Amino acid sequence: MFSTAIRTAARTFASSLRNTTTRPQSYSTASKAVPSAFRVFDRETKRQQKERAASNVESSRQVDYIKDEVAFRVIDRLLDIKREFNEVVELGSGCGHIAKHVDTDMMKKLIMCDMSETMLNRDKDVEYEERHVVDEEHLPFEENSLECVVSSLSMHWINDLPGTMIQIQRSLKPDGVFIAGLFGGDTLYELRTSLQLAELDREGGISPRISPMADSRDLGGLLSRAGFTLTTVDVDELTIHYPSAIELMEDLRAMGESNAVINRRGFLKRDTLMAAAAIYKGTEVRALEDISKEMYGNPDGTVPATFQILYMIGWKPSSTQNKPLERGSAKRSLKKHLEDDDTIVPPSKPE
Repeated sequence: MFSTAIRTAARTFASSLRNTTTRPQSYSTASKAVPSAFRVFDRETKRQQKERAASNVESSRQVDYIKDEVAFRVIDRLLDIKREFNEVVELGSGCGHIAKHVDTDMMKKLIMCDMSETMLNRDKDVEYEERHVVDEEHLPFEENSLECVVSSLSMHWINDLPGTMIQIQRSLKPDGVFIAGLFGGDTLYELRTSLQLAELDREGGISPRISPMADSRDLGGLLSRAGFTLTTVDVDELTIHYPSAIELMEDLRAMGESNAVINRRGFLKRDTLMAAAAIYKGTEVRALEDISKEMYGNPDGTVPATFQILYMIGWKPSSTQNKPLERGSAKRSLKKHLEDDDTIVPPSKPE
């Protein structure tokens, strides 16, 4: 059972972690410069995780559901651009999730890039692409050489996100477009809460089990800092239901989405894992009526896992793009226009 300290702190954890994003310094828009040596993630560990995940082909294919769905939504945003592209470069392509949703009417060629060669080659029969092993933190593209860059569920593992955005912007031709989807800070808040409560109770402290992720409030500023214009940021959520927290973590491992924070603890004790699964489902706190409502178990015995997806679109500046009029150049007052508009009919009063 929970200790007295956990009973007192559980409500605070469950509410604060739902609404608070843990953000590394490199995501902050307040700083004018990002330290080049600042590192949150171990990129080599992440590459090895992706290699291991893709090497088990059947298991890897069974967990494509989230990445396929987000890739579809990224491509849906690309479809809103009424333009046929000769080449589209995809960063962090994984096993080809974007490639499943494109055809030659949208682009003549899709160039898949990923740091994991095994993931790139898992499904060689997917059409419309060529494959290159590329680290998203060190792009090999020449300046002003690309028409379009897309990325789906990869950029949340980048240490210097502003630096990568700057590289992308430089690689694009004038009026080129960048579209990306990545996990946001509220992703897996249920699992984060449960793991931290379990560790605090069983081991007397907490460790970073869920990676820090970007916040939607930062992305617009990051795009502007990188030199993009006509920027757009929107947020979406996917909720997937699992038998328990254990199956959720098994699927994350099979996706290659295991924790890669540099100061992570590599071992999760079985007792802590079982406690976290019980807390997640609510069974561990069943007797604690004051906090049991804040646990996440469904009536059918499953548990929800929330994936927050941040989508961003930015364009490289060009003289051909539409630009806003200069301040003060309007010929008529908006206030006057609204006062003179007789098309607005007030709601009728009930009889």
